[in-house]
Amino acid sequence: MRPTTWRRSTHALIAVAVLVAVAVVVAVSALLSGGGSPDAAAVKPTPPAATANPGIVPVADSAPKPTPDRLAAVLAPALADPNLGKFTGRITDAITGAELWAQGADVPMQPASTNKTLTAAAALLALDRDDRLITRVFSTAKVGVVVLKGGGDQTLSAAAPDEETWYRDAARISDLAEQVEAAGIEPTSVQVDVSAYTGPTMAPGWDPLDIDGGDIAPMESVMLDGGRTQPVSVDSTRSKTPALDAGRALAVALDVDPKRVTVVPGAARGGQEIGSVQSPPLIDRLRDMMNASDNVMAESIGREVAAEVGLPQSFAGAVQAVLGELDDAKIDTTNARLFDSSGLSVDDRLTAETLDEVVNAAAGSAEPRLRPLVEMLPIAGGSGTLSNRFLDDVGRSSAGYLRAKTGSLTGTNSLAGIITDASGRVLTFAFISNDAGPTGRVALDTLAAAMRKCGCSA
Repeated sequence: MRPTTWRRSTHALIAVAVLVAVAVVVAVSALLSGGGSPDAAAVKPTPPAATANPGIVPVADSAPKPTPDRLAAVLAPALADPNLGKFTGRITDAITGAELWAQGADVPMQPASTNKTLTAAAALLALDRDDRLITRVFSTAKVGVVVLKGGGDQTLSAAAPDEETWYRDAARISDLAEQVEAAGIEPTSVQVDVSAYTGPTMAPGWDPLDIDGGDIAPMESVMLDGGRTQPVSVDSTRSKTPALDAGRALAVALDVDPKRVTVVPGAARGGQEIGSVQSPPLIDRLRDMMNASDNVMAESIGREVAAEVGLPQSFAGAVQAVLGELDDAKIDTTNARLFDSSGLSVDDRLTAETLDEVVNAAAGSAEPRLRPLVEMLPIAGGSGTLSNRFLDDVGRSSAGYLRAKTGSLTGTNSLAGIITDASGRVLTFAFISNDAGPTGRVALDTLAAAMRKCGCSA
């Protein structure tokens, strides 16, 4: 039916074109014969130029800056809520970098997932936004043995070509299998090389129950869909053997018995590459990490930074690399004590001062390479981990005006981001609440919302 429809449509277009051409000829003939200017041939005046009336306009650099005294007075009622528990925070002017308010800002606190803000910043400083991770397959001297070598891409998927994946534009096992077959290899077994990562697969301060809870997977250099056992389910548990699962998926795609899959670090050494696939670019993976607070993605990107600066791709190497990049950018990391790149460890400690300095460097003009960090922050009432927050009567006025990375662990709530106050001044902030009460998150959001209502200039 489609070719017939095309022909009919074409004939219709030709007929219209012929009629238009005839009309033009008639009008021109009338003019040339001195028959006057028919109304249809009259030249119409040029319409006025269109004008734009955008709903979103840039904030003015001239907007008045809040005074510390007035800002403190506006925050005071929200700060009195005992559900904040042990609380520290800092607010800074985005344009000048001047500190406007602080409470215990240099005290190390459990940051939860606001730690990902540091990981994202270090990646933007050390890596290219278009960087991709490569998963490879090698043949070996042993006939029939192929090796799947992980390169840190946690977005790899075993989904069929016509099926959706958890991560957008994910690489697929099916592509690797096609390349192996095209190389003329007849595999009989699959080995998985996880040597790209070193050290423990679980960080100090991680709870193994978080694997079943869907928050983390053991960190191995190859896995499927971030280790999810149900790839497109938001409630999926994670695998305890992610690298083995990836090898088994390749075996199935190659018609090899999945029971013959083994994890052999270094197995690809000396082999010949016969296939490869690439991850989405870094900038997309960073957006996924920040928007959904993806712990596995954060740990992978931390190791990516470590590899770039010549450190081991381990928990310790990633932490050292991330803090080193921030130090080089003149961001104060004093009192930082980190054990992972995601903030999942209950042993992590950061200060509100460090968190706010990172966001302020991105929102201001101090470090242009960090500017993409601003658009990665979830929007209050609109996206990511803030999509269902700031929608009540207290916080609604902040919806759309506040962007922040969230953090949540038992008894811990944190926010680090930017907000535009009632005068149109852009402020950066970091709030950390430990030992919080039962409504600690609401108390923290109430405090953040108070900044939006503040027209606190002199």
